[in-house]
Amino acid sequence: MLVLAPWLRGPALQRQLLWAGLMALALVLGGCASTPLPSSPGRSAPSVDLSRDGPDAVIPPNLGQMPDAEPRIEAIRNGGPNKPYEIQGQRYEPITSDKPLVERGLASWYGRKFHGRPTSNGETYNMYAMSAAHPTMPLPSYARVRNPANGREVIVRVNDRGPFHAGRIIDLSYTAALKLDLLRGVAPVEVERLTFDDIRTGAWRRDNPPPVYLASQPSGAPERSSTASGADPALLLADAKPAPTAVDANASTPPPAVTSQAGAGRGFWLQLGAFSQLGGAEQLRQQLVKQLDWIAPLLAVFTDSAMHRLQAGPYPNRELAQLAAERVRDATRMQPMLVQR
Repeated sequence: MLVLAPWLRGPALQRQLLWAGLMALALVLGGCASTPLPSSPGRSAPSVDLSRDGPDAVIPPNLGQMPDAEPRIEAIRNGGPNKPYEIQGQRYEPITSDKPLVERGLASWYGRKFHGRPTSNGETYNMYAMSAAHPTMPLPSYARVRNPANGREVIVRVNDRGPFHAGRIIDLSYTAALKLDLLRGVAPVEVERLTFDDIRTGAWRRDNPPPVYLASQPSGAPERSSTASGADPALLLADAKPAPTAVDANASTPPPAVTSQAGAGRGFWLQLGAFSQLGGAEQLRQQLVKQLDWIAPLLAVFTDSAMHRLQAGPYPNRELAQLAAERVRDATRMQPMLVQR
């Protein structure tokens, strides 16, 4: 029990003391509430504000030497990320065919906020890969992006949707923006989609001349694909049972892609047949289009003064080319010949 001195026993003085005590207690409690609480066991407060995008706290070294994306022909998906969609009241109509696209506008980049999350294409976004997002370009696609301020160019694989801001035409990965010197903010760029023909013929390459054709067979060998039975592959294909395909047999097939051997893209190609007449190569191409819809965009006829060679490619490495050759062999009984350029 609190005992007050005689000179402090007046009612007015007691009330003043009581109010003073309450005010002191409030200040103490307020100070405790403003003190940061310790983190829960096993967790730590984030060192960056994840509500805003940006670079990681620790950036991998030598990103400036990261190789560009290597273009290869990938079938354009039907539906999925290529369906019309609406964002923030704006409707977007993605391109669904292999069309060229050239744009000039603003580029931005996106980083840690989306790193590791799914892209519109169903893949995982890697801010350190050479990739990009585009509102309407068919997914997947490959594109050349140029910074006109310094002349730098990169090749990126487009596998995501965005950006959704007025005036912006492409969202780059962190590494792509780094190589273009665009990390400081939004800046003008030029964007060019690479078509299947650009990739097939190697026309997208600007730094190197077209490679020379190198056949993987000795000079004077028969210019035709070999088979286990030694029969002509076109005849075997005609006798083979059609594989299940989504291509309408009555639909018109795309025109032949005829080019010179010197214009072929670098990599590994599957030679499916060689003919003295262009009509023979075209007939085999049409049969393959009907039976193997997945190989249709890869087919090309390379012609020189004497022969017309039907080939599929290019594949970036021997392993992928051999896997494709196995698919062709299983479906048609053909034995494609591997050609490297």
